[in-house]
Amino acid sequence: MTISGRRKLAAIMFTDMVGYTAMMQQNEQQAKINRDRHRKVLNSTIQKYSGTILQYYGDGTLSIFNSAVDAVSSAIGIQQQLQQDPKIPLRIGIHTGDIVHDDEGIYGDGVNIASRIESMAIPGSVLISGKVFDEIKNHIQFKTKSYGPFQLKNVAHPTRIYGLVAEGCLTPDVSELKGKGAPTNRSIAVVPFVNMSTDPENEYFSDGITEEILNALVKIDGLQVTSRTSSFAFKGKNLDVKEIGKQLNVSTVLEGSVRKAGNMVRITAQLINSVDDYHIWSESYDRQLEDIFKVQDEISRKIANQLRVMLTTKDRQKNLVTAPTENLDAYNTYLRGVFFLSSWTPQGAKKAIEYFQHAIKMEETFSLPYSGLAYSYTMLGAMGQMLPLKAYPIGKEMAEKALELDSELAESHIAIALIKLFYEWDLDGAGKSLARAKELNPGSANVYHFYAFYYIARGQYEEGLKSMEQALELDPLSLIINEHYASGLTWVGRLEDSLAHLEKTLELDPNFRPAIENKGWVYLEMRDYENALKCFLRFQELTGHPLKGMVGLGYTYAIKGDIEKAQECLDKLAQREKLEPEILLHMDYVVIYTGLNDLDKAFFHLEEGLKQKAGIFFIKTSTIFSELRKDPRFKKLMIDYGFPAN
Repeated sequence: MTISGRRKLAAIMFTDMVGYTAMMQQNEQQAKINRDRHRKVLNSTIQKYSGTILQYYGDGTLSIFNSAVDAVSSAIGIQQQLQQDPKIPLRIGIHTGDIVHDDEGIYGDGVNIASRIESMAIPGSVLISGKVFDEIKNHIQFKTKSYGPFQLKNVAHPTRIYGLVAEGCLTPDVSELKGKGAPTNRSIAVVPFVNMSTDPENEYFSDGITEEILNALVKIDGLQVTSRTSSFAFKGKNLDVKEIGKQLNVSTVLEGSVRKAGNMVRITAQLINSVDDYHIWSESYDRQLEDIFKVQDEISRKIANQLRVMLTTKDRQKNLVTAPTENLDAYNTYLRGVFFLSSWTPQGAKKAIEYFQHAIKMEETFSLPYSGLAYSYTMLGAMGQMLPLKAYPIGKEMAEKALELDSELAESHIAIALIKLFYEWDLDGAGKSLARAKELNPGSANVYHFYAFYYIARGQYEEGLKSMEQALELDPLSLIINEHYASGLTWVGRLEDSLAHLEKTLELDPNFRPAIENKGWVYLEMRDYENALKCFLRFQELTGHPLKGMVGLGYTYAIKGDIEKAQECLDKLAQREKLEPEILLHMDYVVIYTGLNDLDKAFFHLEEGLKQKAGIFFIKTSTIFSELRKDPRFKKLMIDYGFPAN
């Protein structure tokens, strides 16, 4: 296994023989016998599971494995042998993460975390991180005990810790760990409040209450809040709070219900420890509808107090939830729009636009519907469901209007950043807008998600991957963030890791089309054309339309030399253009013609795409267009149309 000078994703195992120094002082001969036996067991067992010992210490080792399953199997085997007489007290900690190995040594965040986890173990035990647990949880031969999130030294975010339960291994009680690491209850997921109203139409209202509380909690310094997408993945599912905590890597879960009748509303809320299912706090509120914002603020503040999260001076001086409008009908209409926008589909965005526009008619100075419109139009432009020259200017106008009414709307700053990035090609402007959004909402997964694209547009691939990792921590069940994280792994050349993460994404939803398509592109990078073709055929099938999903197929057929089938894909693009004149397909043509090495036609469509601002931003970074970039015409087009240098 060679990793010299390169970043690599690996399962990292630290071991440490407890009390070795004291033993050397008391009985040097016995200490050396134990050390030699310890090394012999480690050498043979780690080698058995295809691991590599990278570094020896006097009383411990640092090893890496290609898989978490091998690392865990090795650790169990080691402890089973060393727990036999004469016993050797060994602690083991395992984590999966990035490492870099060069002439100066071995380092990386993954190494630091594995070391911290090992230090928390007791002799005879094996502790693993949440990331390792995620890799082994579907392997029935492994049993684990959850200890919840711990704040490890010099690690930014809480880390879930688990103990292995196996014959011949010791499994610590949680009290034995608390003295070695700081258990944290400063992480929370707000699962959708249940609509208890007699009218199922009030579903939008209970979802809106949930989201407003979630948005308020995000403002509190020191509190890690799981993003909406992941929290709402549990809507309608009767899952145990412990399981929710495991999946979202949080120590607490807020759940509740909303009953709305006329002008009255009853909200119940309960805060639960996800490790032991202990109910930390619960309360019911019977209020008139106009007091709804005060209730949201009160719930948020009580949670901060219960979790002992310090409110900053700024937080104390203003409400966490302020009434965005006094017109409750406008607010209800806005919540309906949010309900549809949250589906992240073109149909949902178009329906949301109707409600946002209606809310503005009710109250012209209500800022949130303008922000909703900005997001809706930006989404439609980015999805290719509306002409960019039409969608993005409307989106920008709405975002600017929202900020004119309320300059502290982080989502409006994000919308402007996306317009600057994908439409105006203004990298510096996009960076400033994202920085302001991050300042306003440092716990937003969306901020880190879109920062990643900003870094990629600048050619800063490692920074882009790190930003996507942060987004994934805050929103671990988001399908699109998981899929984009896999793209980030591809950006830095980690194709096998990218493929593995796409498989994990498809475990969340086997029919998630973007992940299936992405797999096809990764296989193409690996020159595995047959598997790429299978992915693109499946992707096309899932579109449910004979003329959609052609670009990957056409490109694969082209580079395989199947010119006739590639031409069929081009013909279908032409048919779709006639049926859907508002859909721009210039970049689809560019990709297929590039595969056919017909650069004249590729450049024709590239220029048409530049004229229309049609989804061409990553043409400067994608390997698909490497031949195109070598042509002198490419540089000329970039200059002629004001496309920025990285």
